[in-house]
Order: sequence, then structure tokens, then C-alpha cells
Amino acid sequence: MSFALGKKAYGICDICGQRYRLNQLKKQWDGLKVCPQDYSPKHPQLQPRPQPADPEALRDPRPDPRTGDQGFDKGIVRVLGTDMRATNDIVGSLFSLDKATTALGTVTITDNPLTLAGQSATSSLGSITVSGAITDTVALSGVSSTSALGTVTVNTATGITTYTVSVASYLGGNRYYIDSVVYPTLTLNEGSTYRFDQSDSSNSGHPLRFSTTSDGTHGGGSEYTTGVTTNGTPGSSGAYTQITVASGAPTLYYYCTNHSGMGGTANTP
Repeated sequence: MSFALGKKAYGICDICGQRYRLNQLKKQWDGLKVCPQDYSPKHPQLQPRPQPADPEALRDPRPDPRTGDQGFDKGIVRVLGTDMRATNDIVGSLFSLDKATTALGTVTITDNPLTLAGQSATSSLGSITVSGAITDTVALSGVSSTSALGTVTVNTATGITTYTVSVASYLGGNRYYIDSVVYPTLTLNEGSTYRFDQSDSSNSGHPLRFSTTSDGTHGGGSEYTTGVTTNGTPGSSGAYTQITVASGAPTLYYYCTNHSGMGGTANTP
């Protein structure tokens, strides 16, 4: 198809809208026909150079198995809390399916109850230490290694929870402070042992005892003695009242045998 020469033809610039002779208009990279003033070449950034593909990983590498920051070893894992699954960062007592492709280091778990399962390594498994109270339930299973298995230790030696007791004035009268909290409501689990340390001098003249009645003997109740032992004189070094909570124990109340209104509640779920 033939076109007229258009020596005297006019055209409209696609950018400014002004009329120019058609042969003055130039076609840009984006298809627009524009006047000389509006013409601009394509910017280099609109057409970047092609980038070659990244080189492939090494064929059949031989990494150093002794380094612990490349995913081959797992170092020391310390677990304190209630729930742990599939990662070393979360805290817990259920610690399962922790694996290492070369070596698993030391695993230390402290909780109540204790469950340790599925600890394995394709090369070597380090030491595992499980520490808990004397009444803890300790479950240990699936600990294996295809090359070498280190030591597995279960410690259930002591299991005594110690509370530090002091006495100070609060709202016009003396009150027991348990671990620096004024007459808190306590939770004493069945089968567990709790020691109320009355070594602080402020405990002088304020023996701590238990009762099934609020405020104990001052509230018309009697002293609860099941599983309770005492040592020393309150206010002197080594003095304490200790209780091992019996199965089916009722809700208890701790109180001062000499003064009313000093204690609080000890729930026994």
C-alpha cells in the first residue's frame, strides 16, 4: 500500500497536543509520535542488563562436622517450662523429636512431670540430664544414635520447693510475706513438698502452721499436722515449717499460732 508524501501535512504531538508538520514528529520507544521538544530516549534503567543465573552449589561437598552453626550439630539445649515441640527455642516439659544430622549435644530438662522422647542423631548423641522433684513422673524413651550414645542421667533427688517467710506491718497489723508478697494465696500440689523458711529475724514469735479453718485456731479451728514437720525456732537460722501435701488434702490455711489475721489460703488442687 502506498502513502502520500505529506510534505505539507500536519500532525498533532501525542504529548503536548500542539500541531507540527508531520515530518517533524518523531516516534518514541513507547510508540508515541512527539514533537522535537517532547522527544526523550529510553532511559537505561528501563532496560537493565540481563543477569546471569547464580552458580550452583558445590557438587558433593565435605563440610566440617565439628562446626555448630551450619546445621550439623546441636549444642546445649536447656528446657524449663510446660510445652516444647519441634524447636529448641520454645520452653517446655514435652521435649520430642529433636534430631541432628551429625551430632546432638547436651540436653538438660527440668520440669514436673518430665517427658523426653525421640532424641536421636545419625552420628553421636551427647549427654542427657533429666532433673526433677522426688514425686515427678519421668518418662524417657526413643533415645538413640547410630554411632555413639552419650550418658543419660535421671536425677530425682530433692524436689523440695522452698518459700522464704518474713513478717512486716501491713494495713495496721503484722502479716506474713511469702517470697516478698504479702499473705499470697498459694497452690500446694498433692504429693509435693514445700518448706517455709522462717530463718529471717522478723519471724521471731510468729510460728507458721496450717489449718483447715481460715485463721486456724484463732478462727475456731485446729492445727493441721498431716505431713507437717517443723525445725528450730522462728527467727533463728535453719528454722522452717515443712509440709508434704497428702493425696486428697483439703484446702489449707497458713496462720500464726500466736497472732490472728497474719496468714492466707493454700489451695491443694
